[in-house]
Amino acid sequence: MAFLRQVIAPLLIVLVFLVALIAVSARAFLPNDMAAPAPIETVEPEAQIPSPKAVAGLPATLKALVHGLPSDPIGSSL
Repeated sequence: MAFLRQVIAPLLIVLVFLVALIAVSARAFLPNDMAAPAPIETVEPEAQIPSPKAVAGLPATLKALVHGLPSDPIGSSL
């Protein structure tokens, strides 16, 4: 157990440090366009929510899931 603690663990720590150092230093050798941060773009929503009238013939058990709960769920029925 002492061998793992005194030899293997420090060796693994140094190896992880060296890999991280090489990965970070490699940016200096990349072309200019690849060394820059990635551009931020706005994302357009792919799917649109259908209108309540577009969904027809729903069973009463699914109506609340699609249309939402009524404003007063105790006093009204689905």
